[in-house]
Amino acid sequence: MKTGVQQIMLGTVTGSRENAAAALSRIKGAGYDGIELNRFMIHPSSFMVRMLTRMAGMPTGNGGKLDWKSLVEKSGLSVISLHADLGSLERDMAKVAEEAHALKTDTVVITGMYRFNYGDEKTVRELAGRLNKTGEGLKKEGISLLYHNHNAELLDVKPGLKAYDILLSDTDPAFVNFEFDSFWFTDGGADAKAWMRKLGSRMKLWHLTDRGARPDGPVMTPILKCDSVELGRGNMDLDGLLAAARENGVQAAVLESHRNWIDKDPLKSLEVSAKWLKEKV
Repeated sequence: MKTGVQQIMLGTVTGSRENAAAALSRIKGAGYDGIELNRFMIHPSSFMVRMLTRMAGMPTGNGGKLDWKSLVEKSGLSVISLHADLGSLERDMAKVAEEAHALKTDTVVITGMYRFNYGDEKTVRELAGRLNKTGEGLKKEGISLLYHNHNAELLDVKPGLKAYDILLSDTDPAFVNFEFDSFWFTDGGADAKAWMRKLGSRMKLWHLTDRGARPDGPVMTPILKCDSVELGRGNMDLDGLLAAARENGVQAAVLESHRNWIDKDPLKSLEVSAKWLKEKV
């Protein structure tokens, strides 16, 4: 199983070519094999995208004008996948596929839907149909399509049926598979390992981070806010999740942590997490 880092972690440290090259060098030096790139971070992004990602605690930064193809090639890292939005794929699939091929990856990941009602059954079933159509088109271009979850997919569309159930049942494995994020399903109160077992071989990539609290000094209340923390420093059953990922034949484990970095430094944070990955993966 390969290991990698999600580009969203790097928005604050890749504002210039020099900083981006240094960050990728540290990722390679920490022992990671690759990186996942986001189209909204390797191109200039709209004000709305920048606002939405900043509100989520994951700013895109100022790297949209850099030559990421050259930067990644010089770093010695591979591109594990290219994250894209469904709208861009539906408008110009060939362009996204061409970009993926240029980056030497055969995998495009849809990163979930913004301003979307995951609690409406009809809407979610329509999304599954759109994913099937897009995945079929990408397959003709030699590209595999994966869907990446957050926690909204755990919404009930009716008693006993969640949005993610529909995305699994109504998509065709020949055209659509999954990058499973165990943090977000754990954050949503679900049994991530159980969902991984349900996904089986359809789980092609694994997004992981640990989950816990990082108080700074005396706490005012016994109730602490939980967020992502470095691997091995939280309370998630990472060993059990790793075993499930191996059983599913997952191709790569990709670190994606959010804002709550040790010393507020994403590079230091990913280097700490690399120690767990080196020992376990």
